[in-house]
Amino acid sequence: MSGKTKAVLRSASTKALAISVILGSVNVAGAADLVISNWDGYMAKDVAQSFKAATGLEIEVVNHATNEEIMGKLMAGKGKGYDVVFVSSPFAEILNGQGMLAPLDKSAIPNLANLYPEAAQLAYDPGNAYSVPYTWGATGLCYRSDLVKTPVDSWNTLLKPDDALKGKTTMLATDRWLMAAGLLSLGYSVNEKDAGKIAQAKDKLIEAKKTLLAYDDTTFYSKLVSGEAHLVQAWDGWCNYGITDNKDIKFVVPKEGSDLWVDTIVVMKNSEKQAEAMKFINFMLDAKNHAWAAENILYKVPNKAAMESLDPKLIAQYPNMGTTPVELMKYELLRDLGATQKDYSRAVSEIKAAN
Repeated sequence: MSGKTKAVLRSASTKALAISVILGSVNVAGAADLVISNWDGYMAKDVAQSFKAATGLEIEVVNHATNEEIMGKLMAGKGKGYDVVFVSSPFAEILNGQGMLAPLDKSAIPNLANLYPEAAQLAYDPGNAYSVPYTWGATGLCYRSDLVKTPVDSWNTLLKPDDALKGKTTMLATDRWLMAAGLLSLGYSVNEKDAGKIAQAKDKLIEAKKTLLAYDDTTFYSKLVSGEAHLVQAWDGWCNYGITDNKDIKFVVPKEGSDLWVDTIVVMKNSEKQAEAMKFINFMLDAKNHAWAAENILYKVPNKAAMESLDPKLIAQYPNMGTTPVELMKYELLRDLGATQKDYSRAVSEIKAAN
């Protein structure tokens, strides 16, 4: 999702692996049956051992820090050297548009039946023809309810803060999410392509910059915990990390709405191990295995069986984990912007360069 490092566990430091990356391809020193690229910490540490025990297949895992990093490697090497890749939905959409993804063999993935019906109704890939959603959620406002005295119900609470909040707020630095806050506050789409509306959002965000403590994609929740920040733009799962340390931290989706973000699993068309890749996807969609993501990275998963297996105490501690698929589907899916992405990037550069 446009460079978003989606969890604290998705560190920018990639583990040393027996993999060398050359022009975007991966040379595997061993004899792994599958090469999988994922964010660090986005699946269980023992996944290789448990998958081998279940199937007899060996996997090699290489981590990417951002969507952009893995996309650069995939595009440069035409996807060669990778079998299974975890990417956010706009990037899955791009890869499919480039003809780089294999169609899913649903007969080999019976655990697709564990997913909510809504998981097959995502507009970028209706019916899950080429991707499987792994996690999903919304973006909103995360705040210290003991420190913020005004109602927190609008993007304008962040973009036009009262005097007590000035210098106590942060916003996400990544193009799509920074622009989304401005666009939504004006009643526009998170996928807006109209140049005039993009310019309006840019101007509003330039004004908002004067009131910010920082742009922050990685430590904003800890700023809330320390009290350095009182209100931040946040992905729902990241707000949960703050809630872990301070029960006065709350998450709310503003009345103007949110984006619906989805992280997906895809299989590369140039993979010579597509059958094995389908087995891996089926393994990850097992209710117990998929529940691991919800329990450990505190993101909702689109797996009905997995979510129903969670301890109710987890939902009570992190209320946004209880957001239903029906509620999530009210938000607007992030889509591939095509050539308009350059306009967003240019606008964000101008926002950050403004005095």
